[in-house]
Amino acid sequence: MRQAVWRRMGQLWPAGSRIVELGCGTGVDAAWLSERGVQVLATDAAAGMVDVARRRGIDARQMNAESVAGLSSLGPFDGALSNFGGLNCVADLRAVVDGLATCVRSSGTAVLCVMGPVVPWEWVWYVLHGQPRKAFRRFARVTWWRGMPIRYPSIRAMRRLLAESFVVRRVWALGALIPPPYAEAWAQRHPRLLARLAGAERRIERWPGVAQLADHYVLEVTRR
Repeated sequence: MRQAVWRRMGQLWPAGSRIVELGCGTGVDAAWLSERGVQVLATDAAAGMVDVARRRGIDARQMNAESVAGLSSLGPFDGALSNFGGLNCVADLRAVVDGLATCVRSSGTAVLCVMGPVVPWEWVWYVLHGQPRKAFRRFARVTWWRGMPIRYPSIRAMRRLLAESFVVRRVWALGALIPPPYAEAWAQRHPRLLARLAGAERRIERWPGVAQLADHYVLEVTRR
């Protein structure tokens, strides 16, 4: 799944670009971009994550996503990244979008990878494993993970939030056919099948309705 996102990031941000990352985690994506000549200012709300990212040589700061407007004095940035559900942990997405609008230059590109609310993979997986409550957890307004509230905004809801300041250029599926991370052990036992699923997913990732049924959907948006 990460390789699919990297493929697009490599196409969108050439060497010399400068971006801000929200929810950088341990800095894996920032490190990959840095190796390709992209300057990354990485942020995360968790001090432990920031420490690990810094040990990778990343310029990382402890900051919650809602405070991104505070980085406007360091901009403008050529783009922004939030990968693998960072925005699902945010209570005030409006503050994030408005903050990005102050930081990202006109025509700059943001890549937002969000966990979607409807995931057939998850239903089947957890029902077969005798965990029906987990199977349909995303239907709840808020779920909890390690004490953190998680929300699952739809593509339509994200489009509405972004409409004033950003133009949605591309929406694609991530994890519609590829098994999600909690099925990693299964995937490792079936590498050839996994490769076929990954190839098939890339071919259909932009088909109508596919992104709505994926573990994550990716919005590529341009600052107005």
